[in-house]
Amino acid sequence: MSKINEMDLQAKKIYFIQEFLRLNDEPLIDKLNSILKRERKMSFERALKPMSQDELERIIDRAEEDAANGRLTSTIELDKEIDSWA
Repeated sequence: MSKINEMDLQAKKIYFIQEFLRLNDEPLIDKLNSILKRERKMSFERALKPMSQDELERIIDRAEEDAANGRLTSTIELDKEIDSWA
């Protein structure tokens, strides 16, 4: 993206934020929020790619190797670690 286009994008964002902050119409704010959520979800879903059979098999092989070499964390150990975060 060129610098001019980036500046245009930044200007558009600032303009949108300024206009949004002036809104006092709660249903319109809710509608804009719904649109944003829907568009972000669709963008995320477009970026997802299915895993190939080879990728799946490599992950399974690595998991089996980790298990065979004791590179595992038990649920009890994991619970203790999570409790220590608080």
